[in-house]
Amino acid sequence: MKKRTGYIAMAAAALFLAACGGAGSTDDSSSMAESSSQTETTDLLQQVQDAGVIKVGVMGTYQPYNFLNEKKEMDGFDVDIAKEIAEGLGVEVEFVSQEFSGMIAGLKADKFDMVVSQMTITEDRKKEMLFSDPYITNQVKVIVSEGNTDISSVNDFPGKQIGVGLGTNDETYLRTVLMPEVGEFEIRTYDDVITSLKDLDAGRIDATINNMYALKPVIETNGFKIKAVGDAVKSDQAGIAVNLGNEAFIAEVNRILAEIKEDGTYRDIFVKWFGEEPPAE
Repeated sequence: MKKRTGYIAMAAAALFLAACGGAGSTDDSSSMAESSSQTETTDLLQQVQDAGVIKVGVMGTYQPYNFLNEKKEMDGFDVDIAKEIAEGLGVEVEFVSQEFSGMIAGLKADKFDMVVSQMTITEDRKKEMLFSDPYITNQVKVIVSEGNTDISSVNDFPGKQIGVGLGTNDETYLRTVLMPEVGEFEIRTYDDVITSLKDLDAGRIDATINNMYALKPVIETNGFKIKAVGDAVKSDQAGIAVNLGNEAFIAEVNRILAEIKEDGTYRDIFVKWFGEEPPAE
């Protein structure tokens, strides 16, 4: 991706001048309120640029999105996207591992500046975080062991033990949407995908739901005898998330996302990790 730091510097300078421009106004209260509002919405952008580094929250256990490679370096689709965002902002990137169930709390506690870890955009999460435009759409399917003939869709879940990631949008979907619709079933939660698949492979749970992009490399590496069945349960769109009040920062993120899609960088990253062209938007 081409360097885009010139635009950022100009934008930051313009925001700084705008914030200071009201100092000589006769309407002090109005000027102070406007300046305060501008400062609140540009804090993260200014903070990251001043620090020269952005801290990114990732699970670090969710291949091929974000995981430690053989060199013990953070790698994956999310990681490459985060690196492009950092480059577009003209800063370095530092990855911080965090279990997904604690991701929102970690962001609020300023453990990291933004989350790039398959954080599905939902109305409830929008109340707690500010999201970028979606950067990927995932098709979620029912996953069972190869020998399972009892489950062919979510309609077969009642009375079964279903595994799902703790604190994920999939867990919320099972509890608040699917269970009231199809009937009672037991939900077992996991902090990482591979443990849930181990339990599925060993027969300790009957099924799980996840997307095949996430499962394919894990299945290939571990030799799990599992399969996807039926149509997609739902489609999820993931976005880059920051704390509320950082509209200027998210505007920059959206600009960078649009640019890497336009110049082919996004396409190259997608093909690198998923082996196929990204779906048309």
